[in-house]
Amino acid sequence: MWTQIVGKVRLALTPWTNHSWHVTLYLTARGLTTSPIPLGTRVFQIDFDFIDHVLRMQTSDAREKVIRLAPKSVAQFYAEVMTSLRELDLPVKINTTPNEVDPAIPFERNDENSAYDPEYANRFWRVLLQSDRVFKEFRAGFCGKCSPVHFFWGSFDLAVTRFSGRRAPQHPGGVPHLPDAVTREAYSHEVSSLGFWPGNATMPEPIFYSYAYPQPEGFPDAKAEPAAATYHTQLKEFVLPYEAVRLAPSPDQALLAFARSTYDAASSLGSWDHAALVEVKPDLHSPRQHP
Repeated sequence: MWTQIVGKVRLALTPWTNHSWHVTLYLTARGLTTSPIPLGTRVFQIDFDFIDHVLRMQTSDAREKVIRLAPKSVAQFYAEVMTSLRELDLPVKINTTPNEVDPAIPFERNDENSAYDPEYANRFWRVLLQSDRVFKEFRAGFCGKCSPVHFFWGSFDLAVTRFSGRRAPQHPGGVPHLPDAVTREAYSHEVSSLGFWPGNATMPEPIFYSYAYPQPEGFPDAKAEPAAATYHTQLKEFVLPYEAVRLAPSPDQALLAFARSTYDAASSLGSWDHAALVEVKPDLHSPRQHP
């Protein structure tokens, strides 16, 4: 819920970008950041620091506010964030109903959730940090339209998404407390998406996932690597347990094998134009590359 509050500040002030890329958070060497947010001619950013366990707000005119990350209710955290923004002369109003969760208790009334464990917040961030590094290597092999590697605070997952370039059939929507128009715009074009998700009651363990929308015929029966990867019929995506990656002889190679094999299956079965989408890197050893 804390990341939703901060993410909604970015959402309220940032120009709309296709597929809701304007709302996401990004990994830093200490936590998660909104990246710079414009407000008139001023710019500010909000950072979660999971080493010192603070939320840091910094402005382009050298002002700063710091909120301690510690056990406290969502309502208290929301009040502290909004008070700090006002004191920094950063007027912003957000929709206080959380997205993609049920029940969706408005932030200012949520006194039910108050846990914060510094050790596990740090561990979670370190999982994201290493996943981000490998996802970026995977992303680098594609020259078509592709998302940044970014953290969606609604679904609470780190993701990178490749696009075929073709329109997709209209998505049915139905995501809890998310307007169908937002979901349909997000899936307006064919995608193959890779991500990390810490799980919930449906999948009570952290996983890496890969799915295609629309799902091409034969995708559930495709061969995914490594051997621990399986197709989850309820989620309608390939899943790879985080523990299988953590314990692999080379976690990087295990995760890249999963990313590449599931993308290859989605794009081949979906008849993507592979030749047009494979990145051709310049020969940086050539003197012609260096004026």
